[in-house]
Amino acid sequence: MRHRVLTASAVFGTLLLAACATSTTPGSAYDGAATTAISSTAPSSASGSSAVLTVRKTPIGYVLANANGYTVYWFAKDPAGSAHPACVGRCLLAWFPVTGKPVAARGVTLDARLGCITRAGGLTQATYNGYPLYTFGSDSAPGMTNGNGSAGAWHVIKEKAPGS
Repeated sequence: MRHRVLTASAVFGTLLLAACATSTTPGSAYDGAATTAISSTAPSSASGSSAVLTVRKTPIGYVLANANGYTVYWFAKDPAGSAHPACVGRCLLAWFPVTGKPVAARGVTLDARLGCITRAGGLTQATYNGYPLYTFGSDSAPGMTNGNGSAGAWHVIKEKAPGS
């Protein structure tokens, strides 16, 4: 049993280290754009999967979230449009790339451009206005925004209220 846990931990750690993206300021997405949905709280190896994006009401307002309701963040040290992320190594132990090709949830409209990059190891990471997307490991429940402002470099992506 212990061997299985160690093996699973090693595989998960390898996936985390293989997946991080690039980004800067999401532009209109950061000031508050339209409504959207993103999915994935941990990396997956399936590069053909989708990352469904949505909007979630939080104590700090409406923010971009994954399909499970977890807040999505961008990293100011990631250059927009670059496939070479600044979040690598130990950074990936707390910040999980949103994996898969991003799509808006049914009925959701976004003003920002959705895209993706291919990280080292072939992992597909979702982007928003050219910035790679992440979820934060310390957000233990949907709607939490514990990572906002972390190290002065991690930020939520504010959105308009659905239907507005």
